[in-house]
Amino acid sequence: MDATLLIGLIVAYFGLLILISYFTGKSDDNQAFFLGNRQSPWYAVAFGMVGASLSGVTFLSVPGLVANNSFAYMQVVLGYVAGYLVIIQVLLPLYYRLQLTSIYTYLEGRFGRSSYTTGSIFFLLSRVIGAAFRLYLIAIVLQTAIFDSLEIPFWLTVVITIILIWVYTFRSGIKTIIWTDTLQTTFMLAAVIITIVTIQQKLIPEGGLLRYINDSDYSRIFFFDDWKSGNYFFKNFLSGMFITIVMTGLDQDMMQKNLSCRSLGDARKNMFWLALTLVVVNFIFLSLGVLLYDFADAQSISFAKPDELYTQVALSGTLGTTVLILFILGLVAAAYSSADSALTALTTAFCVDILRIEKMEARQSKRTRKIVHLGFSFVLFLVILIFRQLNDDSVINELFTAAGYTYGPLLGLYAFGLYTKRSVKDKWVPLAAIASPLLAFGIRYYAKEWYQYSMSFEHLIINGLLMFLFLAMLSRKA
Repeated sequence: MDATLLIGLIVAYFGLLILISYFTGKSDDNQAFFLGNRQSPWYAVAFGMVGASLSGVTFLSVPGLVANNSFAYMQVVLGYVAGYLVIIQVLLPLYYRLQLTSIYTYLEGRFGRSSYTTGSIFFLLSRVIGAAFRLYLIAIVLQTAIFDSLEIPFWLTVVITIILIWVYTFRSGIKTIIWTDTLQTTFMLAAVIITIVTIQQKLIPEGGLLRYINDSDYSRIFFFDDWKSGNYFFKNFLSGMFITIVMTGLDQDMMQKNLSCRSLGDARKNMFWLALTLVVVNFIFLSLGVLLYDFADAQSISFAKPDELYTQVALSGTLGTTVLILFILGLVAAAYSSADSALTALTTAFCVDILRIEKMEARQSKRTRKIVHLGFSFVLFLVILIFRQLNDDSVINELFTAAGYTYGPLLGLYAFGLYTKRSVKDKWVPLAAIASPLLAFGIRYYAKEWYQYSMSFEHLIINGLLMFLFLAMLSRKA
C-alpha cells in the first residue's frame, strides 16, 4: 500500500484526536489537567481504559503467545479480575476518602516524606521506561511500514510520534484523554475484530469460528500438571491478581482516570465493567493468535519471532487493504492510548509529589505544569533513542522487565501501611526499596539456575513481601 496514503490516514486519525482535544480542552487549569474536574462519566473511563490497559505491546505480543503457551495467558487474566476486586474494595475507598490527586500522597501521611518521594520516584522510573518502550515499538513498525520508503530518519519519526501526543494533551491532560482513549479503544478493537472476520472467511468459509478455536491445539487454557512450569495455574492466577493491584491500583497513570470519576460509586462501576471487558477482549486477542498462526502457515508468511506475527500477516497484503489500514490505525491507537495517559501521569506525579505544585500560586503552578509536561516529552524522546542505539531486543526487553521490579516496593509499602498500625524509620525506606527488588531478582535468577523453577510473575509477590519484611524490621509501635 502506498506510504503516502497511510500517512494521510494517520494524519486524519490524529486530526480527530486534536478535534476532541479542542472541544474538551477549553479549560486548561490544573484541576482539569490532573483530575478532569472530577466530572468524567464512568462508562467513558471504563471503555477508554480497555485500550490503556492493553497497550501496543499487548496488541502485538498476545496473539503471538499461543504457539508456546496456548491460552495459558487467560489464567493471568482471570487473576486480573481478583485484583480489580481488591482495588474496588480496598484502594478506591482510600483514595476517595483522602481526596488524592497523586495516590502517593498517602505514603507521606502514613510514613513520612522519604517514603512518599520514594514511591513517586519508583513510579516515575517505571513509567518512563514503560512508556518509552511502548512508543519505541510503534515507532519501529511505522518506520518499517511507512517512513523507510520515504527516507525519513528514525529520530524524526520519534519526534513526530511524541509531538502528536503533546499537541492533544498539553491543555487539559486527563480531561481530554478520557475521551481520546474511547476513540483509540474503538479503533484497536475494530482492527482485531475485522482481522478475525477476514481470516475466518478465508480459512473457514463454512463458519463455526468458536468450534475452530476450541478444536485448535493452541486453545488449552488451564495447566495444573507441573508446578515448576511458567504456565502453572495458581502461579499465573496469583501473578495476574498482584499485577493488577500494583500496575493499576498502585499506578498513578491508571488511578488518575478513576479519580476523575464523579464519585466513589462511579469509580467502582468503572473498575467492575473494565474487569469483565478485559476477560472478553484478551480471549479475542488469543483467538486471533490461533487464526494468525494457521493463516501464516497456509500462506507461507514468515516471521522471525512471535511479536512479529500480526505485523507480517497484515503487511503481507493477503488480507486486503481494509485490514492493513485498520492494523496501522489499531496499532497506533493501542500504543497512544497507553502513552498519552502515561505522559499526563508522569507530569502529575512530578508536579504534585516532587515540586509540591499545590503550594504555588495559580499562574506559576500552571506554567510549571506545562514546562514539566514538555520536559517529560523530551525525556521520552531521549530514552527511545537510547533503545534504538542499543539495537538489541533482548537488552531492551530486559530493561522493560526490570522496570516492573519497581512496583514491588510500592506493593510492600501500601500493604504495610494498610494492614499494620506501626510507624517506620522513614529515612531508611529508600534503602529498603532498592534492596527488595535486587534480592527478588537474585531469587528469580537462582530459582531457575539451581532448581529449574520458572517464575511467571511471582517475583512481584516476592519483591513486595521482602519490602514488607524490611519495613517490619524498620518499624516501631505507633
